[in-house]
Amino acid sequence: MTKWFERFDRSERPHHKHIASLIAQGLASGELQPGDKLPTHRALADVLEVTVGTVTRGYAEAEKRGLIVARTGSGTFVRSSETEHDAEFGIPPESEAPGAINFALSYCIPAYREQALAESLQSLAQDPKALHDAVSYQPEFGLERHRRILTEWFEHWGQKLDPEETLITLGGLHSVHIALQALARPGGTVASASLTYPGIIAATRQQGLRHCALEMDAEGIRPDSFEALCHQQCPQVLYCTPNQNNPTTACMGYERRQALLRIAARHGVWILEDDIHLVSADERPPNLVEMDPERVLYISGCSKVMAGGLRVGVLRGPASLVGRLGDSLRSHCWMAPPLNAEIACRWISSGRANELMRWQRGEIGHRQALAANILANYTYQAQPYGFNLWLYLPEPWRPNEFVAACERESVLIRSGEPFAVGRSPVPPAVRLCLSAEAHRETVEKGLRTVEALLKEQPPAAPNTI
Repeated sequence: MTKWFERFDRSERPHHKHIASLIAQGLASGELQPGDKLPTHRALADVLEVTVGTVTRGYAEAEKRGLIVARTGSGTFVRSSETEHDAEFGIPPESEAPGAINFALSYCIPAYREQALAESLQSLAQDPKALHDAVSYQPEFGLERHRRILTEWFEHWGQKLDPEETLITLGGLHSVHIALQALARPGGTVASASLTYPGIIAATRQQGLRHCALEMDAEGIRPDSFEALCHQQCPQVLYCTPNQNNPTTACMGYERRQALLRIAARHGVWILEDDIHLVSADERPPNLVEMDPERVLYISGCSKVMAGGLRVGVLRGPASLVGRLGDSLRSHCWMAPPLNAEIACRWISSGRANELMRWQRGEIGHRQALAANILANYTYQAQPYGFNLWLYLPEPWRPNEFVAACERESVLIRSGEPFAVGRSPVPPAVRLCLSAEAHRETVEKGLRTVEALLKEQPPAAPNTI
């Protein structure tokens, strides 16, 4: 049987796009199956009598089309789902892995929210004007009353926002899509840390944007890497999470924030600051939006404090961009549902939101203390207020081996793969989320399982020649 690459025709140009098209044809015919490993760049270049660079560009084109995925240290594979990064970036059915301890998903701690929702709905039923607003079309920015209540609540976190510059969205990821649509031209370049929120990876891919990875250190994005990229690629947008990188939990210091802002100003780059994991002002340097409000767009919301199911986010932009952001939001969904924002605002006005905030922060502190005690002999990064923990694996464990070992013991965690931009190398570390489980005892059980596995040796790999 003829292999897909044996149909290579040197007269077809450009060669790299021809390689990508042959991969697509192989998939359509069934000759290539999901999960199949492709030849190495060197091996295919030798067979086709082209340069290694041509094959590299061909594979990159195929990856851009969503046909294949490159896994650092493993090779290049036919995608086993529509997008492999996105496959791990989603909410699994409740029937999946029943009884497993969930350290894989970064939820707020599930407690008290059903009762709070019931009380708010009962209150809303007695308010004819609010009921009318909740079922009526509203301006794309959201009701002025809702924007005012939400922005006043953000002041409790030390972040002052102007209601006139703030849009209500369907959560943080929706804000990302709106901002990218407003700021980046098709085919444009977006930069981020090499390990970053999978939502921005999915958003750039879906909008046809080039996503470039920036090198990282203990504080997150390195300014020298950002400066070099600005000279080489002219990015339009820098996406960052200065208060707590996802997944590494790195927090930028004040001087690092200043350095990135100076570079962005010099090269005319917009900054998209994601602060969905809200951090109070006494636990961080000033937010980027406070330091340069004319260059920075700010994203936050209620998901990590109130309830993810409410889908209430905020997107603040400079006055010069607000109209464009509103146009983008309107083209997505016309408006965020006012019913969701009404519930969130009633939780704020009643004091329920702050009650949840205080309780959750105290509970997260206890869980981080548990982790510090149980994992005392291992190296990891975490923030005292953070949901996540970034655990470095001892030799000879590899991330995917350790993820699989934990799953066999009914503990779900994540390697760095879903967070890696393009072909960025994935460090020997895993992310544990301490917030998704309702009970502290379950968290302790999961941590002790992880600690016991760290002491073991991974299964022996088969001998190869």
